[in-house]
Formats: sequence, C-alpha cells, structure tokens
Amino acid sequence: MDTVCIGKQWNVLLCENNGQIEGALPYLCGRRWGLQYILQPQLTQYCGPWYNLPKNVDKAEFEHRVGGDLAKQLKELGANIIVQHFSPEVTDWLPFHWEGFCQTTRYTYRLPSLSNPEQLVHDASRARRRGMDEVASLYLVDKNFDAQQFAEMHQAYYDRRGGDLLSKSFVQHVCQTALEQNHALLWALRDERNEVICASFVVYDTKCAYALMSAMSSQHHPNAKTYLFWQIINHLATYTQSFDFEGSMDKGVEFFYRSFGAVQVPYFEVSRFTPSLLHLFVKR
Repeated sequence: MDTVCIGKQWNVLLCENNGQIEGALPYLCGRRWGLQYILQPQLTQYCGPWYNLPKNVDKAEFEHRVGGDLAKQLKELGANIIVQHFSPEVTDWLPFHWEGFCQTTRYTYRLPSLSNPEQLVHDASRARRRGMDEVASLYLVDKNFDAQQFAEMHQAYYDRRGGDLLSKSFVQHVCQTALEQNHALLWALRDERNEVICASFVVYDTKCAYALMSAMSSQHHPNAKTYLFWQIINHLATYTQSFDFEGSMDKGVEFFYRSFGAVQVPYFEVSRFTPSLLHLFVKR
C-alpha cells in the first residue's frame, strides 16, 4: 500500500478478538471537490477484506461475523464514495449487503495452474500458438529491462492511445520497488537492431502472478505481446501457482486474454454512494 498509494493517504480497518487479528481491510482514502472517497489504489486490482480463518470453524459464520464488523467500520467512516474490489477468493459479500452496500460482478482471466507449461500451450487458441511461432525467431528476451525506460515507453504508448492516468514517475516507482523486493519481472523483447518492441511488468507471490502493465512500440509486431507473455508465464511456473491477466471488462482485451486458455474468474465490486446519485459520476 505504501508503494501504490505514494503521495496519498491509506489506512486499514481491523477486526480483533482477544488480541488476535481476525480480519483486515486496507483502503485508500482522500477528499476531492468537498467529497470524501475510499477507492482502489492505482495498479491494485483487488483490495477488500482479508480473513484470518482459524482451523475447525464454520467458514460462513466466521466471515459473516468478521466481515460484518469490517463492513460496519467501513460504513461508519462516512465517506461519500466507497468502491472496493474484493479478491476472487472472497466469494461471500453478504455482510456488506446487510450494511447497505451494493455489488456488481466483474471478471478477470486466470491460468489456474502453471504446473504444466506444455498443456497451457495446448489449451491456448490456434491463433495464440501460431502467433508465438511467427515471432519466436524475430526477437530476443531482455530479462533486465530498466524501470525508467519502461516508464517512458509506457507513457509514450498510452499517449498514442489517448492518455492514461498513471504518471511516468509513479510507474517507475512501482516497478523499481517491486523489483527490489524480488517479487516482480520486467521483461522486454528486442529486435535485431536492439530496439525494444514491447515490455511487460508482472508481480507475483507464491500463489499467483499478476500482469500489471504492458507497453509496445509504434512498430510492434501484433504477436509480440503474445510471445512475451508466454516467456514470462513459462519462467514463473517454478515460482508461483497461477497467472492472473488482471481483467479486463473491455471486449477486445477480454478476448485476447481468454484466447490464452485462461479461465473466466468473477470478483465483486462492492460500493456505497452518499448521496446515491454520486455513482453516476464515478468511472468504474
């Protein structure tokens, strides 16, 4: 949270029982145009509640009690705008419904298991497999791409596409911090002239990897990103269990991720607006 909330405020709600933390809910907060908001931090697909589920307890009962406490605390903060994206592992939003929150279902796409890379290639669409074959001999993988160079490339890429909310300094800060913690990859493809064609930034832990950002040059091959993703996924098979493409709800992007053989995974967007008409002005 320190990394993705740089220059902004964040806090965390806790549910405790006899000195034991049973649940937590981190959040970014601020005020703009006289309105208090609680939103997702940039580059943070999921926030929402975390449950410290003990052994041999009723899961639903525990999550309803702890989630209810966190939902009540969140509501009592009195923010005009509250939007939280729950992790796909959180499958019960009833405690928040009971506290007056609304919910909509969103989707990401995941490769649930990276244990068999050959099977992953087999499960991908014919277009993805053909795309990899087309460019495999054209590019070399740069496994030590510079964070500053990536930030500049990322900004140029989104400037051509009509702009992006991420500043160059923010992108560089996030990449550099994650790389220093040894929980990220920043890889690029270079052509025979050593020009960077595309680059991708992925963070990971032992359970899942997350594709956070990609950028392409104006001269990129249409299948370059496909090839780079497969190189990254194949490498990460020894470090993590699954790969999350991080959305998207956009029709074209959805098709691209699904064509890798990825599985559609739902997650909850839970929100509350006071007054209720404010939801019309929040980009979702």
